[in-house]
Amino acid sequence: MAKRTSRGSGLAKSPDAVAHDVNAVAAGLLQDLAFAQESAQKTFAYKRAAAAVFELDRPLPELIGPGGTLGKVPGIGPSSTRVILEVLETGASETVERAVASSGRPADIQRRRELRAHFLSRAAVRRILGDASLGGPTPADYRGDMQMHSEWSDGVPSLTQIAEASISLGWARAAVTDHSYGLKIASGMSMDEARAQHAAIDAVNAAYEGVFRLIKGVEANIDADGHLDLSVAEAAAFELVLAAPHSQLRVQADQTTRMLRAVRNPATRVLAHPRGRISGSRGGVAADWNAVFAEAAARGVAVEIDGDPKRQDLDYTMAARALSAGCLFALDSDAHNTGQLSYVETAIAHARLAAIPPERIVNCWPTDRLMAWLSDRR
Repeated sequence: MAKRTSRGSGLAKSPDAVAHDVNAVAAGLLQDLAFAQESAQKTFAYKRAAAAVFELDRPLPELIGPGGTLGKVPGIGPSSTRVILEVLETGASETVERAVASSGRPADIQRRRELRAHFLSRAAVRRILGDASLGGPTPADYRGDMQMHSEWSDGVPSLTQIAEASISLGWARAAVTDHSYGLKIASGMSMDEARAQHAAIDAVNAAYEGVFRLIKGVEANIDADGHLDLSVAEAAAFELVLAAPHSQLRVQADQTTRMLRAVRNPATRVLAHPRGRISGSRGGVAADWNAVFAEAAARGVAVEIDGDPKRQDLDYTMAARALSAGCLFALDSDAHNTGQLSYVETAIAHARLAAIPPERIVNCWPTDRLMAWLSDRR
């Protein structure tokens, strides 16, 4: 049986760019404190504080004022401030550890800690993007997103809103990848709806001809056996097929065969959020990822770095393994509204930490090269 990827409970020790992600440490400890509470109200308050810290643009030390006080941050109250100041002083929090020890749930909280490894806070992402000592892609190399969702499934924006938001970011294209019909919980599109969406995409592309292009994509669901929820004929209706797991994400059993079958499907062009992990909640698919990456490289299937802050999948440690295997990459926001398009910066940060050359990232290719690759269904 293949072993699940190791997920330690502390910060990554290297590279240096993430070794001191104090915002992630403080946010994680506030999460621990939330789960140590008996009161639902206090649980909510500490979760809100954790999210606020994790989403801060600036490192916490920069927010400390005269006398060692923390400046006002929305969502962070006095109790959370005490934890943050302890972290800044010692790197840990006695307040949190006492609460965890007396909670009756230390094992569950430790499990959740282990599921937070290699997640970058917003402040760390910004620092990594500005670190000239790192290689890999920059936002200027990025020509367009390859996974986002619209009002046609579980997203919010219209196609026109996506086009206008993408253009405002300087992108030349974007792939709209609403869910396929097999994922009913995400309002997956029927094939009739997909055909109607494609007609609407054609109209948008006509309106923005020569400036911007929407790509007709779909996020197909990988079932428990590794098959996609689209037939060969149905998949051929799309310019881009992402294959993504949405089930069996908490089981310990090896799923290498499942993931290899998905990669070998001739319709698959991108293996999206390959593990399906969620920070502090689930570790995702357990598989022999070296074998999966080798198969993807051999078949010209890109593996995704999903920039959703709760996913960050693949993370930089896994992405480095995929790079060594010879993989192509797709860096995506997985946005469900236009404000979330900024999530791509998290994906770029992981790619920089993994030192992935822009040449290996399909989002950085000229559009004609990208479309040629998409049409090459091996």
